[in-house]
Amino acid sequence: MSNKNSLINTEKIISITPSEFTDAAISLFNYQHTHNIVYRQFCDALKVNAAEISTLTQIPFLPITFFKSHRIQTGEWSNEELLFQSSGTTGEITSKHFVKDAAVYERSLQHGFTLQYGAPSDYAILALLPSYLERKNASLVYMAQQLMKAGGHPDNGFYINEWDVLKDKLQQLIAGQQKVILLGVTFALLDFAERYPMPLQNVIVMETGGMKGRREEWTRAQVHNYLKKQWELQAIHSEYGMTELLSQAYAKADGIYTPTNTMQVMIRDVNDPLDVSTTGSGCINIIDLANIHSCAFIATEDIGKVYPNGTFEIMGRMDHSALRGCSLMAV
Repeated sequence: MSNKNSLINTEKIISITPSEFTDAAISLFNYQHTHNIVYRQFCDALKVNAAEISTLTQIPFLPITFFKSHRIQTGEWSNEELLFQSSGTTGEITSKHFVKDAAVYERSLQHGFTLQYGAPSDYAILALLPSYLERKNASLVYMAQQLMKAGGHPDNGFYINEWDVLKDKLQQLIAGQQKVILLGVTFALLDFAERYPMPLQNVIVMETGGMKGRREEWTRAQVHNYLKKQWELQAIHSEYGMTELLSQAYAKADGIYTPTNTMQVMIRDVNDPLDVSTTGSGCINIIDLANIHSCAFIATEDIGKVYPNGTFEIMGRMDHSALRGCSLMAV
C-alpha cells in the first residue's frame, strides 16, 4: 500500500508502540471499511456505522471462516506476492490468505521477533516441520525461512525425519556454545524427544502446535512437561500464528503468549459475538495491524483467556456448541 494513497503508514505500523496502537487500529478499520468489499458488506450486515467507531471493542471482527469462502483483500489488486494456505483433509475447503506485499510480512516478522528474542543472527535456527514442508504455501515454513534468511547462520536448516542428523547438529552447536532455536510442530518434537533424550543447554525449544491426529492428543502441560523431562529444560517456548495472520505471539514459558507489537488479542463472549472485551475468557479475537491488505480484525475459532497486561493463553478450539455461539455473525 502506497503511503501516498492512504493515511495508513506501513513503516509506522510495523514499528507501532502500545500508546499508538488504538489510533492506528481505528485508522486501519476506517481504511479497510472503505476499501475491503467483503469486510464492508459484513459491517453493513451488522448495521455498523463506521463513523461511530471510537474504541477497539466496537470494531467488528470478521469470522475467520470467511478466508475459506471469500478472497479477503483491501484495495483493488490481483498480483499477490505470496499465498498462504491452511492444511486440510482431502476435499476440505482450506483458508487462503492472499498477501499483496511480502515485505510488509517480512518486516513485521523480523521486528516482532527481535522485540521478543533479539536479532535472528544471534541464533542457529533448526526447524523440525514434517507435514508442513511437504505441502505448498505453508505460512509456518515461510516464517522459518525468513528468520533463517535474516539470521544467516550457516547451520540454519529444515528437517523432516532426519533425526540422527538433527541430534548430531544440536550436540555440535551446544558444544560450540552457540545459541539455538529448535522450532517444531508438536507431534514431531514429541517423536524426536522420545527417540533422543539428551540435555539441550543453550537451546530454545519452541513448539508451534499441531498434532493433527498424528499422536494421541495431549494437553499443553503434558507436552511441555514431557519435553522438559526428556531434554532437561526449565521451560518450553511456544509460537502462536496462523495462515490468516501476518503477526505472531510468543510464549517463553507455560503457554502464556506475548503478542508482537502489531498484534492485540481480545475476547468475545461465547454467546454474544458482538460483546467484545479487552480481558477475560471466551472466544479469541485478534487485531493484526500487519494485515493491511487483507483484514486486520479477525474472529478466530480458538478459546482462551486474555490477561490485563495483554498476554494471553489458548485453552483449545471451539466445539460445535461453542461454534454456534461464537460464529453467529457468519450465518
